Amino acid sequence: ALPIDWAMTQNNLANAYRERIKGDRADNIDQAIASYTAALTVRTREALPQQWAETQNNLGLAYRERIKGDKAENIEIAIAASTAALTVRTREALPIDWAMTQNNLANAYRERIKGDKAENIEIAIAAYTAALTVRTREALPIDWAATQHNLAIAYRERIKGDKAENIENAISAYTAALTVITREALPQQWAVTLFGLGITYQDANKFDLAYRTFESAIDTVESLREEIVSGEESKRKQAENFNEVYSHMAEVCLELSKDTEAIEYVERSKTRNLVEQILERDSKTIFPPEVFTQLEKYRDEIATGQDEIQNGKAENPKVLAQHLQQLRNQRNKLQNQYLPVGYGFDFNSFQATLNENTAIIEWYILNDKILAFIVTKTGEVTVWQSQPEDLEAFVNWINQYLQNYYTQKDQWLNNLGALFQELAAVLHIDEILTQIPKHCNQLILIPHRFLHLFPLHALPVNQNSESSSCLLDLFPGGVSYAPSCQLLQQVQQRKRPDFQSLFAIQNPTGDLNYTDLEVQVIQTYFNTANVLKKSAATLTAINDSDLNTYHCTHFSCHGYFNLTNAGKSALILANAPIAETPTKLDSERYLNLRVGETHDLEKCLTLDKIFALKLEKCRLVTLSACETGLIDFQNTSDEYIGLPSAFLLAGSPTVVSSLWTVDDLSTSFLMIKFYENLFKLDKLEAGDIAIALKQAQIWLRNLTIEGLDIFLEEHKTQIEKVLAQLRVGQRSIFQESLKRIKQRQPLPFANPYYWAGFTASGR
Repeated sequence: ALPIDWAMTQNNLANAYRERIKGDRADNIDQAIASYTAALTVRTREALPQQWAETQNNLGLAYRERIKGDKAENIEIAIAASTAALTVRTREALPIDWAMTQNNLANAYRERIKGDKAENIEIAIAAYTAALTVRTREALPIDWAATQHNLAIAYRERIKGDKAENIENAISAYTAALTVITREALPQQWAVTLFGLGITYQDANKFDLAYRTFESAIDTVESLREEIVSGEESKRKQAENFNEVYSHMAEVCLELSKDTEAIEYVERSKTRNLVEQILERDSKTIFPPEVFTQLEKYRDEIATGQDEIQNGKAENPKVLAQHLQQLRNQRNKLQNQYLPVGYGFDFNSFQATLNENTAIIEWYILNDKILAFIVTKTGEVTVWQSQPEDLEAFVNWINQYLQNYYTQKDQWLNNLGALFQELAAVLHIDEILTQIPKHCNQLILIPHRFLHLFPLHALPVNQNSESSSCLLDLFPGGVSYAPSCQLLQQVQQRKRPDFQSLFAIQNPTGDLNYTDLEVQVIQTYFNTANVLKKSAATLTAINDSDLNTYHCTHFSCHGYFNLTNAGKSALILANAPIAETPTKLDSERYLNLRVGETHDLEKCLTLDKIFALKLEKCRLVTLSACETGLIDFQNTSDEYIGLPSAFLLAGSPTVVSSLWTVDDLSTSFLMIKFYENLFKLDKLEAGDIAIALKQAQIWLRNLTIEGLDIFLEEHKTQIEKVLAQLRVGQRSIFQESLKRIKQRQPLPFANPYYWAGFTASGR
């Protein structure tokens, strides 16, 4: 009926899908492409040339942003669409549209994968330069600054021409952009532009200038806080880009021999991620209602004021910008009173809190190498740096490890020992250990990104020696983990001497035979125990139990880590399995844990729900379940969002968790010995949990068949009690698995799979 209006609305619908915040980003862009393509069936070059060119320009943008399909091919289509648009959008007829499309075409050529890279950048520079003949500072200042920023990137990446001259051209273009992109008017874009300028200075070995530039960018990023982070894809990407500012700053600090500042910026990077995740997801639970309301007022006033400045509506932009900065400071000060972690980190005050016998290794992975900071109570920070080929070897090792873990489980299990030997060599663990003073008997490991996935405490040491032991054996005071120095400092201040009451979840899904034995034995060590068994272990029952009154919380159940959405990682509870799989699964709500099994995450204890718990009397949380120690290693801004961090932030000083799909039987033996070790102590001191876990792991690793018989005899009463409660089929499985173990002579649990998967995080 109305083809022209239909096509216009299709174009508008496509624009909305391209900017959509909810839903899957990849699907939204494909929906936009479909609508633009539909619009072009009416908006033809012959019938409606200007509208055709407008939609071609938009289609080019969508293909450049496209996530699905082949990236190289998408960029080719984007180039073709922009080039087509320019046959109508000429400099003479439509100069502003022409300049916009020239800028878009240049962006596509700069990112082009096909063709000659050097030539593509030359074409991009020519197109940006052309756009600037219309996008002038006087006529279109914001557009001029955006193109200057893009031109600076192209000069920074340029292959042809004189390198020094290219760097000077890049610096000149960034500096020009910053005359319009000011901190007052466009603070986020200002920080992005400073980041680019800082990298350019760094490339030119102008480290003092790079340092000052990155410092300004980071100060701005940290003052903005949640103005940068939201569910919106572009903002999330921007948040991840800002992580790179910190890594570049750490590199520059090392070049300037500012080693202490380097580790402070590493820590600030980690804390920023955590703070912004908390602000985005948990504001309503962390802040009292009146504080939350006040923070919303700050947010709205800042957003309105910033919009007025950016759109030229402010009567006095300078005065308004100063007022907004005051509001940001007031908001941040108010948030800091309630946030479990803050932005500031002072290394010297942290170092003073360390025990004289404690050493810390904090890793940090850069784009081209691996750093390891070695910290003790006294003396300077020592920094170990890998070679670029070490990082390449590490990436190859990770890919092999993960491929085996997810697709060839048997091969992964059988090769674990050899894999860890390779990892120890790649990380040069022996070399790093030479930096640790001999008197240090306790080690705290702070991994970064992929390193969170592996039991670093089980890495073999003294590789060239005949009697090679592992890291765990070298430190009588135990080897524990922490997400960051700042979180470690916080949990060390939590004095929780009491350890008499237990809250436990026991086998909610009813299919973990040895779990029943594990909890049966563990609860005998405590004066009081509230154990939710099997079908009674529901989320409702947990919510009805006041977890804030218990000293130890023990989850013996199935666990699951969600790689694509860490907040939906969960401990699986009773009532969660659903009988009929919904015809259209809501991936946000339903989880396929194993083939033929679907679980309702609303009835599980998810990471999101754990953040809201209060564990103010808790001394230990034990997650005796699968994959409870994993993190989202692919997303730099989600690195510390995992179950251990959630329980640490909820109030527990220590969390024991697992790095893989663990064995039910060996886990029960390990846990029984772990708690037995804990209760041999008069009272729990800092580090005792790591020592008890270490002793249990060494015991299990070295356990002989004779030793196993002694252990089973010691717990004969509890075993008989558990067997009596099992069905005939389950009882025979229980007994059969014990027989199979005894066939694995002489040390049935020597493989790291059985003993190395659990780690102690925190105090």
